[in-house]
Amino acid sequence: MKTISVFNNKGGVGKTTLTYHMAHALSSMGKKVLIFDLDPQCNITALSVPQDWLLKVWESEDGYIQDFKSTRERAGDSFTKMNRSTRTVHYLLMPTQEGTAELDVLPPPVLLAPNLHLIPGRLTMHLYEDKISSRWSDVYQGDPLAIRTITRIRELADQYAEIYDYDYVIMDTSPSLGALNKVVISTTDGFLIPCAPDMFSLYGIRNLGSALGMWQKQFNTIYQLLSDEKRSQFPERFVSLLGFTIYNAKKYTGVSPWDLAKAHYNYAMQIPQEIISYIPSEVRNHVPENTMAHPIGGTSIMHTHNTLTGMSQKYHLPMWDVPGYSNLGDDYSTVTANKSVYEGTYEKYEAFSYDVLSRIATLG
Repeated sequence: MKTISVFNNKGGVGKTTLTYHMAHALSSMGKKVLIFDLDPQCNITALSVPQDWLLKVWESEDGYIQDFKSTRERAGDSFTKMNRSTRTVHYLLMPTQEGTAELDVLPPPVLLAPNLHLIPGRLTMHLYEDKISSRWSDVYQGDPLAIRTITRIRELADQYAEIYDYDYVIMDTSPSLGALNKVVISTTDGFLIPCAPDMFSLYGIRNLGSALGMWQKQFNTIYQLLSDEKRSQFPERFVSLLGFTIYNAKKYTGVSPWDLAKAHYNYAMQIPQEIISYIPSEVRNHVPENTMAHPIGGTSIMHTHNTLTGMSQKYHLPMWDVPGYSNLGDDYSTVTANKSVYEGTYEKYEAFSYDVLSRIATLG
């Protein structure tokens, strides 16, 4: 199993839409995939499941989020029943947050499609981030609870993969460079950067590069200080960059090699150099420089999907499955008139996902 995170220190680059459709494409290609929603805004969860269902899940957990140990003790046998249904990622992390006993049995994930599951997010994830921050310095001393706090997300991914035989666990993240993302990104096997062709994405790469350099030094120091037994709770090596994408750009045929408007193309062409200049070489050297210079999947998903993403969000389906939905209502005429456009998006994400897999293969 490989863990993959999707990150940019810039919002509005289509990260959630990209992650959602990449996960669906990989599952359609026969890969078993789990999505962890680690973004406190819960965007990929909102895209994946109905809000009424999610609200019931959140409400059933409220007592546990406020005081996990006491609520578990009062619940008695109903606690066992609680864990037979899907729970959010913050619920799964609450025993670590409080420093109490972990769950005996992991709750089942949500089934989104054959081979594709989701651990939903929760708006309270900032509370776990606070614990990461407050316990971080204790990791250097080898404190067991501090180490558990830092490594628990990765450990949960491993445990779920062992039960469900996942090929990939995809971590959806926020645009923040805070403590939560430091842990998530640093302890995944690989990550990719979705970019808009604009100045903000260039500066986002610079910010990320500075953060990665600092995080790498911190983790290397931790690894040197810990005993072999405690070191084994961490991944074998620091995260590796798989590459970047250009996403949600306006298509202008014949204007540039990537069919982008001149202004977009000028920014897009600067992204590879920004990566080489600012992302630490140890993080990216496993991918040849001439490969890293090209967007993952080439132009396959580079251009805007216009209103197709809105329909995807409305029906909690990947774009290519929307025309086959049996209850489109007032959207039926609009969707069926553009059926080939909707269904054609699958080939684009398939091509993108094959390139992702080829780059994951370089991780060893």
